Order: sequence, then C-alpha cells, then structure tokens
Amino acid sequence: MGNCGSGNKKADAQNKTLEQQLKQDRAKAALEMKLLLLGAGQSGKSTIAKQFKIVNNGNYDEDELADYREAIIENLLTAIKSLVQGAEEMGIKIAEEVQGAANKISEMIVIHANIGDYKDDIKALWADKGIQEAFSRSREFQLNDNGKYCLDNIDRIAEPDYIPTQQDVLHTRVRTTGVIEITFQLGNRKVRLIDVGGQRAERRKWMGCFDEVTAVLFCVALSEYDLKLLEDNETNRTHESMKIFQEVTSKWFPKTTIILFLNKRDLFEEKIGVSPLKNTFPDYTGPNEYQSACDFMRDKFLALDPNAELNRVYPHVTCATDTESVRVVFAAVQETLIKINLEAVGLM
Repeated sequence: MGNCGSGNKKADAQNKTLEQQLKQDRAKAALEMKLLLLGAGQSGKSTIAKQFKIVNNGNYDEDELADYREAIIENLLTAIKSLVQGAEEMGIKIAEEVQGAANKISEMIVIHANIGDYKDDIKALWADKGIQEAFSRSREFQLNDNGKYCLDNIDRIAEPDYIPTQQDVLHTRVRTTGVIEITFQLGNRKVRLIDVGGQRAERRKWMGCFDEVTAVLFCVALSEYDLKLLEDNETNRTHESMKIFQEVTSKWFPKTTIILFLNKRDLFEEKIGVSPLKNTFPDYTGPNEYQSACDFMRDKFLALDPNAELNRVYPHVTCATDTESVRVVFAAVQETLIKINLEAVGLM
C-alpha cells in the first residue's frame, strides 16, 4: 500500500513536470513563427522578402546597396538587348540613325560589358519610336518588368561611382536559387521568412522547407496574365501560378493559413486597358478596368482552395516596390499571423 502511494506521488510529480514543460514549450512556440514564401518565378517573391527586411529590420546600408550594383546594371543591359532583339523578331523598324547602336547592342555580351561604353547608344535607342513600339508589345517576347525602370534611370545607373538606392534594390531582378532565410522580430516574436526559388527547376527544393510552417505567403503577379513562362515560352504565367496555388492548397498545405499576395497591381493597372483579360480568361465578362479585373483574379485564386470553408486564405493586393503601401498590408498581415500563431499553440 505504502509503495503504491509512493509510486502514485512519483507519477503525479512526473506528470506535473511534463505539463509544465509542455506549457513552457507552447509559450516558446508562441514566440516563434516560420513563414514560407512561395510562388512562380518573377511573381515578386524576392521583392516581398526585401520589403520584410526593410519594414522590420530597416533600410539597406551602404555596403548592402553596393552589392546590388552589378545586378541592376546587368538588368539594364539585358533589357535594352531584349528590346533590340524583340524589335528585329517582330519586324519593327528603328530609325536609320540608331541602327549602328542597335548593331552594337546586339553584339554586346552582357556579363562582360562596361555600361559606360554603351550609355549613349542605350539612350538613343530608348528614345527611338521603334524601340518604344517594341516595348509596348513586350508581352510578345521575354522582357523583365523592371526594364522600363532601369532604362529610365540610365544616366544615374551609368555613372562611374553609382551606388544603388533603396528603390533600385527593390526593382533589381535577381533569380532566387536555393533557399534564402531572413530573420526578424515581430514584436516579441522571432520570425523566420524562408524564400525559395520559383522557377520549375527550383521547386524540388520546396519540400525540404515544409516542416512546422506557421503560414504560407503565396505571391502572384497580377500583371502576367498575358505573358509566357521564361522556362518554356509557351505556358501562360498566370495559369502556371494557378496550378501551383492549387497544389499548395490541396496537396502540400491543406489546412495551413495562406496569405495571398496579388502583386504588381501598378503594372496590372497600366496594362489592363490595352491587353484584355478575356484573351486569357474567356469567362471574364467585365470591363477592361482595374477594379473589376482585379476582383475577378482574386476570386479565381480563392476558388482553387478545396478547403474554402476554413476561410484560411487571406488575399491582399500589393505593389511590392512601394514600401509605404506594403507597410499598410504588412500591418494587416501581422495581426493575422499573431492570431493563427496563438491558435496553433493552444494559447487562444
């Protein structure tokens, strides 16, 4: 009898210790969040990640800014070369006086080029009506959507002592390869933001990041509804994003909270009036106006969630290069993340 009582007391003490440990673990888990940033290539994922860094950890310092110098110069040179090649392929005539500049750009090897040697040629070509026509038809060939930004800033970017600005960094296009992790504080919570490459070849790496995810941040580029994938130049980019989103919501994260960023709203608004949405989505019967088209796109993605009754997809329309508007979106996202984090660890 005495031994039995002693055993019960020992078991009770062990249970109490275990309960205290579990309580401590839950409290610790409530102070940690893992966010997985997913989306197709060129959806703006990495720009969203940069904004998380700026909003939560402050602006890039001078050394960090300098690290982007070569990338944005390469973006600019790639853009003008793509425009020259695009004009030629589409049979668009350029002015005779810039033909020499066009030939020079066509022969240029981007990774070996010194931008100072091509500055005047680039400026002349960017001002040419034929190149501007090619730009207006850029949905017919591959052109990064930061091309206009880079070319509009050629004078500054071509300076010998050029150091990128915060906006330059946000407009820089660098393909994400592998897995990039950004850590920051959200109040008293530690947040790990995991950014993985969106191109098809990079997606096999996604699976290794799926454990203990608090929420998925999924990026869609609204403006790419009339563009083809860089990988095969045949598949529509929005259709590809829809396919991935359906896999994310049904196969990989059937119950996890999804923050849906409908990104590049500025480019979408510029484009929708001249490139009808119904060419990609015949079921769209609304006007070629921003709000109607944006609502349609939002509903298209929400309808892909097989567990819509859970109300776990939170859509936000964003312009990832606009820090101030992103701050507003992040404030709303922050409330959502804290709520689901507390629910997940049983503290709410």
